[in-house]
Amino acid sequence: MKRVALFPGSFDPFTKGHEDIVLRGLRLFDEVIVGIGHNSTKKRYFPVEMMKQLIEQTFEAYPAVSVVTYDDLTAKTAFEFNARFLLRGLRNTTDFEYENSIAQVNRHVNEELETVFLITSPHLAPISSTIIRELHKYGHDVNEFLPYQLTTLA
Repeated sequence: MKRVALFPGSFDPFTKGHEDIVLRGLRLFDEVIVGIGHNSTKKRYFPVEMMKQLIEQTFEAYPAVSVVTYDDLTAKTAFEFNARFLLRGLRNTTDFEYENSIAQVNRHVNEELETVFLITSPHLAPISSTIIRELHKYGHDVNEFLPYQLTTLA
């Protein structure tokens, strides 16, 4: 059976840390689906379609990586794409506390779903989408933190 993982997130923006998790995930899974989800508690900074295109460009040399958008429960979306695994990155213990709770709920919704955590590579741990958005908002060049180049402000 093909080992498919869904890597869900708002990816606002998708960072080098996210890219690292996908590339390392490819060593564990036959296919990684980057799922850009709608988070009802967050207002997006970068448009979803723009981010989808940038992520697709980032992985165009990797046929085992695809990018989808969704507006549903992550566990249901994983089921729809035949993903039996959720791939998540952990930067610190705060991430673990948050992700552990979500993993339990996802398992409740879809009991066949396993969450796999990868520890963020140390040199990428300080990078967060929140910090990048804030820097970008105030005109700072953030391209060193991204696996693609942003040419215009959002």
